[in-house]
Amino acid sequence: MANETDPKMVEVHVKRQEKPGAPSQWEVFRVKYRPNLNVIAVLQDLQIRPVTVEGKATTPPAWESACLEEVCGSCSMLINGKPRQACTALIDQLQQPIRLEPFSKFPVIRDLIVDRSRMFDHLKQVRAWIPVDGTYDLGQGPRYSQELALTRYKMSECMTCGCCLEACPQYGTHSPFIGPQAINQVRLFNTHPTGALNASERLESVMGEGGITDCGDAQNCVKVCPKKIPLTESIAEVSRATTLHAIKTLVG
Repeated sequence: MANETDPKMVEVHVKRQEKPGAPSQWEVFRVKYRPNLNVIAVLQDLQIRPVTVEGKATTPPAWESACLEEVCGSCSMLINGKPRQACTALIDQLQQPIRLEPFSKFPVIRDLIVDRSRMFDHLKQVRAWIPVDGTYDLGQGPRYSQELALTRYKMSECMTCGCCLEACPQYGTHSPFIGPQAINQVRLFNTHPTGALNASERLESVMGEGGITDCGDAQNCVKVCPKKIPLTESIAEVSRATTLHAIKTLVG
């Protein structure tokens, strides 16, 4: 979508913050429009010529990216108020002026870069891996159905991008809630034949404070997931599994 005042320019508002804890402010830029332009390309243009609409030279906005094909999850940011990936946000499909902000649920490092360490700590908490000893040949792994393989493949597409957490009203500094992405990993690894050997440990990791019962069922997560992972389905499955585990523990 071309700028209303100048069809050959794109107006971009970037929320800037010099360092953690520093005050934030908005800076407005214009870059030359061209077909198939995405937000990453706009930010690259600003790296080359970081000059505001007032003609003031400034520092290039800081941001992260890696794969540029919606696989790594590192270019997550708020684009016109919605959590998404900058690499797949096409300018032609965005309302102008375009507003770029860092995620609000994570500490800001600088400009559009946030510290998502909490997400990775949650992956450690739920043991999001298969603990197989690789020091000797274990032979062929267990077989499972094509249906389960396809289900697990969709869950495995999680990029740890943080979009689901940014949209979740239960997640943030006000709450210890672990969030849908980690709960989805519990389901992913517990449905693996070898991972199921540690299923009880993963279930117990989401049964306490900040666990599965803290989900408010807002369902915002599944709406913003770039990979369309069935997060609410995973939450429901893990909720059922934790209930059964709790019952077995009581009667066993």
